[in-house]
Amino acid sequence: MTSDARASFRCGVLTLSDKGARGERADTSGPELQEMLRAAGFIAAEYGIIADEQQLIEETLRDWADTLQLDLIVTTGGTGVSPRDLTPEATRNVIEREVPGLAEAMRLASLAVTPQAVWSRGIAGIRGTSLILNLPGSRKAARENLAAVLPALTHGLEKIQGSQKDCAPEPGPPA
Repeated sequence: MTSDARASFRCGVLTLSDKGARGERADTSGPELQEMLRAAGFIAAEYGIIADEQQLIEETLRDWADTLQLDLIVTTGGTGVSPRDLTPEATRNVIEREVPGLAEAMRLASLAVTPQAVWSRGIAGIRGTSLILNLPGSRKAARENLAAVLPALTHGLEKIQGSQKDCAPEPGPPA
């Protein structure tokens, strides 16, 4: 599928960071992810930085999925094991269906780079017609994780929105 087809997909990037929300730290992963998505042909329709507060994360994800009706919501931050890392819990409370293969692929790709990838708890799931992906907060790890699944996103988003196209066309009869 060409990037023209992806141009119909609207996405949002949500950075979860207490220090970022207070203006004490510049967000480097959020803008990087926006640029990657734009380069792949997606429409970067929303961007925000909020604190690592589970209820606020849940409210924002619901708003972006239900009200803004974004096709793809990418979160960055809050996927580790620190006490304030609550992004997976918030996401799990919001999604209707989990898509474990995306999170597995991201962790596997990251594990090829660093053994610390085993500590990532990010998940992926669907709410309505929105796909929500949790990425790590570091710019490098977020970029690696998104790169691992970016080639598969268009197909998945089409399916989430009801496309009846076959996943893999059957080979024709032998000539």
